[in-house]
Amino acid sequence: NRFVLVIFCQGYYDWTSPNQVEQPNHPRPHIIFIMTDDQGFNDIGYHNRDIHTPTLDKLAAEGVKLENYYIQPICTPSRSQFITGRYQIHTGLQHSIIRSRQPSCLPFDLRTLPQRLQEAGYATHMVGKWHLGFYKRDCLPTRHGFHTYFGSLTGSVDYYTYKSWDGPGICGYDLHEGEREAWGQGGRYSTHLYAQSVRKILAAHDPSSQPLFIFLSFQAVHTPLQSPREYVYPYRQMGNVFRRKYAGMVSAVDQAVRNVTYALRKYGYYKNSVIIFSTDNGGQPLFGGSNWPLRGKKGTYWEGGVRGIGFRVSQALVHITDWYPMLVGFAGRNVSRMDGLDGYDMWETISNGKESPRLEILHNIDPLYNPAWHGSLKNGYGIWNTAIQAAVRMLGNFPESWWNLERHAEAKKSLWLFNVADDPYERYDLAERRPDVVKQLLARLAFYNRTAVPVRYPSEDPRADPRRNGGAWGPWEGDEENWEAFYLRKRKVKKQKRKFCKMKSFFRRLNIRMMSNRI
Repeated sequence: NRFVLVIFCQGYYDWTSPNQVEQPNHPRPHIIFIMTDDQGFNDIGYHNRDIHTPTLDKLAAEGVKLENYYIQPICTPSRSQFITGRYQIHTGLQHSIIRSRQPSCLPFDLRTLPQRLQEAGYATHMVGKWHLGFYKRDCLPTRHGFHTYFGSLTGSVDYYTYKSWDGPGICGYDLHEGEREAWGQGGRYSTHLYAQSVRKILAAHDPSSQPLFIFLSFQAVHTPLQSPREYVYPYRQMGNVFRRKYAGMVSAVDQAVRNVTYALRKYGYYKNSVIIFSTDNGGQPLFGGSNWPLRGKKGTYWEGGVRGIGFRVSQALVHITDWYPMLVGFAGRNVSRMDGLDGYDMWETISNGKESPRLEILHNIDPLYNPAWHGSLKNGYGIWNTAIQAAVRMLGNFPESWWNLERHAEAKKSLWLFNVADDPYERYDLAERRPDVVKQLLARLAFYNRTAVPVRYPSEDPRADPRRNGGAWGPWEGDEENWEAFYLRKRKVKKQKRKFCKMKSFFRRLNIRMMSNRI
């Protein structure tokens, strides 16, 4: 996942003074976590002058730049790891995304980040894209620690009509408030609508009485490529139509962030707030995104798919799971009691330059993914079957460099090794020259695999069809659990006359196939 990460703290900590690193117990900071969808590394002004993002550029100039910040290559995995602080292999979400008709969601027995913050006395609110399952009410954001929720439950919706497509003729309305449909919002652009919703939350809350946690999860800049004309017009010289529309969507997000930060100032939050900006995965070049100069795209484990950067320079290795213990630490809770987390509290490392507790990142192990044709246990030195999709990054007992091991679908190859410290663009495969490093990384994959839980990837449930549920996407199952671990079955779908739905479904499936290209 290639994405931009920004940490920006104004007034709460003095980032210019290395001596001021302690977390004051009072007052606890308000936490605003802003996530964009499919925003590429080259899709922000301070990396690319052709993209106009003055607000994000200003935050970048005043914030903390994380040069080794990693997320996941697609939507559901990044969001699940942010919410739970755990790798995918420890939540059963190793494979692909949660699709709209799958009876799957976050495990019910895990304490989420917003639940921990609620326990610490925070008011917790979520606005925007969920994409962590909704087949029963216990899957909804309000059952996972958010006092309020306003947004879309599926992975992709129309920015104006809030209709979501999941196959020919399978169309439904997807905008919810709390646990009910929020009808009557058609025609309002979602990026603007979500920013306005955050502003209403800020206006209604007393910042001096209770700390606030807001997770603002934009659906932008995910397909479909839609934006008000005034944002696209400045890019009229761009020859590529997809790129032009995409750039307009990025500028619309920048304006929305400006409106949110203005509201933070107006209503008295700004001087005691921690603002974090991140994307969930890298850009998709075929739909206007750009991760240049890094290699790869959304849906791959190349650096362009999983590496994000932020603002002020910090070389510490940081992963999206690390926000869980770090933000709970901001809230004054004892993170040492949170058993089973894969994230680390990186605050002292980021703020004061102390040695990082994180020495490696497991990007994923996906036993359900298409096996590599030339992969085998033999090719993995008897340590690991290289036919299985997996990727890991670590600093080991070899020269002081970061190494990345991954599988890529190329003729007669199932294993690649890169020294990403010296070769950040992943041009030189060192797997054959450094078998010692390969073996050590394969051993780490084997270690992690022994801790993995079964994959949860059930087949589609026809009861999820919005036509059976009043025309809207939403929970369709009762309280009993229905986890299955097997491939999605192909279904024969009758031809429909609704050409518009079929066209939207075609582009959605095309996007899913491209983001799932072999690694």
